[in-house]
Amino acid sequence: MVNKVTEKLFAKYKTLDEYVTADLEQFEKDIKSTGFYHNKAKNILAAAKLIKETFGGTVPRTMEELLTLPGVARKTANVVLGNAYGVVEGIAVDTHVLRLSQRLRLVDLEKIGGKKEITFQRLTTGSHTVTLIDYKKDADPVKIERELMGVIPKKDWFITTYLLIDHGRAVCKAQKPDCGHCVLSQLCPASRI
Repeated sequence: MVNKVTEKLFAKYKTLDEYVTADLEQFEKDIKSTGFYHNKAKNILAAAKLIKETFGGTVPRTMEELLTLPGVARKTANVVLGNAYGVVEGIAVDTHVLRLSQRLRLVDLEKIGGKKEITFQRLTTGSHTVTLIDYKKDADPVKIERELMGVIPKKDWFITTYLLIDHGRAVCKAQKPDCGHCVLSQLCPASRI
């Protein structure tokens, strides 16, 4: 959905100045289908103004500067730095990276915060079932990023984000992971098979 909205947005607003002068209510309508559109619209337009006024019309090139923009946290900053400038300072933790890093136990569940545990049942030998933690839905993305940075070589940080996102979208879905078609199912502690 976001990609479809982005395409229309870029066709309508072609320059930074068009974002800076955009009408907030109209902009909200333009992005409404992405969800949380009130905050997103406010933050995008405020960020555009800050980029123009503070950064001379150029998107900042450092994590520190990007984090000063409204609505920008480490995930967005990592994506911008990696894609726009080829700078890798961390791992972008979106919903898929959050979930898969836990399912694969790439991170220590005790160190990432969160209380909303999503569980699943696994059949054991003797036809007993056990309940296991799948992942913590409200785990701290910054703590997950730090944990991942500690176990994944820096040269692989950028690609790791996209590998986990793609795998999360196609195979390891939140509600019904397709473990039968997963290349990692034999290694995955949260495998359903």
